[in-house]
Amino acid sequence: MKKTILITGSTDGIGKLTAIKLAKDDHEIYLHGRKQQKLKNVIFEIKELSNNEKIKGFVADFSDLHAVKQMAQNINEELSKIDVLINNAGVFKSPVSHNKDGLDIRFVVNYFAPYLLTSELMPLLKKGKEARVINLSSAAQAAVSYSAISGEAPLSVQASYAQSKLALTMWSFYLAKTQPTLAVIAVNPGSLLNTNMVKEAYGRHWSSADKGANILYDLAVSNDYKNITGRYFDNDKGAFGKAHPDAYDEKEIERLINATKRIIMNK
Repeated sequence: MKKTILITGSTDGIGKLTAIKLAKDDHEIYLHGRKQQKLKNVIFEIKELSNNEKIKGFVADFSDLHAVKQMAQNINEELSKIDVLINNAGVFKSPVSHNKDGLDIRFVVNYFAPYLLTSELMPLLKKGKEARVINLSSAAQAAVSYSAISGEAPLSVQASYAQSKLALTMWSFYLAKTQPTLAVIAVNPGSLLNTNMVKEAYGRHWSSADKGANILYDLAVSNDYKNITGRYFDNDKGAFGKAHPDAYDEKEIERLINATKRIIMNK
């Protein structure tokens, strides 16, 4: 069965590779990128590679939550349903540490943006056929500092990245519990994959980017993962595994969600 699939951060890296694999199966693919021309070029490229004309896209800078909300509005106006949402967009190194609202850029792009986008697209996801939400976590996970997540205290790049990825994982488990019609999985696609983000951060890699794209493809459409929800897949081990302990602490999750709602409401 052909699906309607939205992949954020899909003009590069494992997001793009995943989009190509899914497009070759003739699914209807919606890409996302920060820059209009690059998005246009990638749409053309994927159409050529896949012989699939059902490739479109949306533009938004995920460091700007107002832009995320506008993109969600555009998607709601254009699409009738979403069967699979892959929240892949992410950032590690950045020329700026905070966005225009004074929030740490990694928390915004890696956590607040997918939280907001998914919330705004919930009506379309509920119309999807056995809808799945795949959230890109990481092996790097660290307990959330609430002064840092609100932009009041500085963090190192590594610390804010790890905290943003744990926040995403905690929210994934919350989403699975509160939206039982969705199948929600947080996934570490693999450590130090050969992507531009990893090259910029570390200058080296352990595995090919295909390793990450292959697991995203499987989690999105394979029957092997049908109806599995509220789990963390560790692709370093090739199996479901344990996330950071805070991801299973209901009080910590409640604290995170309450803080998230307050921060997004005020921005």
